[in-house]
Amino acid sequence: MGILIALIPALTWGSVGLINTKMGGSAAQQTLGMTFGALIFGLSTMLFYVIPSGIQVSPRIWTVGLLSGLFWAIGTAGQFVAYKDMGVSSAFPISTAGQIITNALMAAAVLGDWKTAKMWLFGAIAVTLVTVGALLTASRSKLAKSTSSERPAAYSHGLIALALSTIGFMLYFVFPNLMFKIGFISQAVHDANNGVSYMTAIIGPQAIGQVIGAFLIVLFVFHESSRMFEKYTWKNIFTGLNWGIGNLFMFISAANPSIGQATATTLSQMGVIVGTFGGIYLLHEKKTSDQMVKIIIGSLLVVVGGVLISNLSQI
Repeated sequence: MGILIALIPALTWGSVGLINTKMGGSAAQQTLGMTFGALIFGLSTMLFYVIPSGIQVSPRIWTVGLLSGLFWAIGTAGQFVAYKDMGVSSAFPISTAGQIITNALMAAAVLGDWKTAKMWLFGAIAVTLVTVGALLTASRSKLAKSTSSERPAAYSHGLIALALSTIGFMLYFVFPNLMFKIGFISQAVHDANNGVSYMTAIIGPQAIGQVIGAFLIVLFVFHESSRMFEKYTWKNIFTGLNWGIGNLFMFISAANPSIGQATATTLSQMGVIVGTFGGIYLLHEKKTSDQMVKIIIGSLLVVVGGVLISNLSQI
């Protein structure tokens, strides 16, 4: 049951790029609209579960949640820019690979999830599989390589956006458990109700941090203050509600001792299948036959690497 719960984010997050592309709007409008949806979901979680359950939301939990939400806003804005510059089917697998690799290594090296030499060995193999898989899924066709020596400027811009996005998402994922690791959050608070109380208490403050971060990015990075409240922003609330479901179950899974941070974050990224093939078949992003072969092989490698990472504790 724990693994099934941990796979829910793969479905919801894997479809985020598809939904927000269908909803339309600029990257700024998509980011802001998505945070509004996340805010609705986060405050609902607080009002209908956290408060009625008597779960403590201390100033330290507010701090952790707000900062985690700010990191998420950076990750999301970068990802939406990359979707526009590179296409969902190209940007999503690279983003997925980056998140799997950075979160697994952070969980292993900083949070101590990888405890033996064997786990590190197979973890390195898994990271290699994910990296190779992502490179294959994002590779150009033979025709494009023969007619052009370098990628278009927009693609390079998208890669830079993805690098910033990966850092933001890594901090968003790891920050709540990192604060426990360094003693900012007590063990009693962290472990209550198998970690569910702590992780659900974060959701509300986190959503507020997401909205604050999105406003700052829209105003000072995208400079789109005049377009903040157009129809596309409101349409993307649905994207945020969809994301919020995955967010809740990801953090619950990360707090579950039988799942752990590395496994939960890795399984959450298995939505690469949804995002990659959804971009091709639902958004009609064109691929050549040789690209499709690489995409299929690459996606399989990402999934195999992800599954291997999620089962390191059994090795």
